[in-house]
Amino acid sequence: MSKPAEQLHEIVDLSTGAEEAGKRAGGSNRIGLLSVALLGIIFIISPEIIGNAFTSMLDKVKPIVVDIFLMGNVGVSIILSVMVGRALERMGFTDALIRLFVPLANRMKINPAVVIPGVYNILGDINAAGRIGGPIMKQAGATRDEQCIAIATMVQSQQSFSCFMLGLIALSLAGINAFPVVLCAVFAPLVIVPFVLSRTIYRNTRAVALKDLPSFTPKTPPFQTIFQGAREGAELLFLLVIPAIAVIYSLIGLLDYIGVWKPFEQSLSGFLGFVGVHPGTGITAIMASPTLAMGQLQEIAASIDPRLVVGAFVLAASGLPLSDVLGQIPAIWSVNSDVTAREALTAAIIGIIMRFITVTIIAFGLTPLLV
Repeated sequence: MSKPAEQLHEIVDLSTGAEEAGKRAGGSNRIGLLSVALLGIIFIISPEIIGNAFTSMLDKVKPIVVDIFLMGNVGVSIILSVMVGRALERMGFTDALIRLFVPLANRMKINPAVVIPGVYNILGDINAAGRIGGPIMKQAGATRDEQCIAIATMVQSQQSFSCFMLGLIALSLAGINAFPVVLCAVFAPLVIVPFVLSRTIYRNTRAVALKDLPSFTPKTPPFQTIFQGAREGAELLFLLVIPAIAVIYSLIGLLDYIGVWKPFEQSLSGFLGFVGVHPGTGITAIMASPTLAMGQLQEIAASIDPRLVVGAFVLAASGLPLSDVLGQIPAIWSVNSDVTAREALTAAIIGIIMRFITVTIIAFGLTPLLV
């Protein structure tokens, strides 16, 4: 191509790019003008709407962020979970766990590291599981599909030990043998979920020989490991978890003020009863705290249908509440792994859908055999 022709080609490319940029800017300007016009109309007709909407958002965010995460036990548990997780990692826990899972993972033709976030979630906290498990997945050479499988597997288990213990008490009060429920609801998904997803949605998986896996045990001094873990937990809490919580609950507050949220809650109650979950505790687990839900279930377990007790326990033993699924998991995994926020969100939603299927199967299929 001659030099004048090249220059002409560059000019055409530049003009095309400028046109596309102009179209995008024009679209943004139209949205901005529409927003200004809408706010202007609201200020003229009913200015208190904006203040009331903001108050509704604040009322939803403040109890969760301040009362639960800052003043309650949840925030401290996140810091401690990361610290304990890093200590376990330093003691060789991750290496030992992967070596135990390698034979089964090779049969499924999947990277054995996919179970790591789920196990750390059982032992500690879902946020710590992402912070620790994400880098481990990258270090193990896991594909993006395998990292998505790890997220979907992670949300199959409860994210606090207190939730687990309160759930066991509720099962015993309802006269239900807890061992089969725990086995089927907590430990079996660590194998079943990767197997199912690797053959359906996320197929880009590969077996990894034990000799090809790196060591996951850091060489940092023990005290430094613990201190850095606590510091990392604090960063996770204040820089990722709380902002994600604020975003989700502010949107819920806005929807509540508009009048959309109440009908959604009513529909959710009907759905929970249909799949075998006590509606009251189920909504608490989904919207607020599975641990709080298990505390509520403990008080009523002896007086309600055992199927609803089991269903509520299985649902609470998951990656819920919804703020974790929609906010914290995408925020944490997009920073600490190879997946994007959208991919992490999609994987988490798939995992929660699978969890609801598990709830129904165990509540209606297993419970009659245990009572």
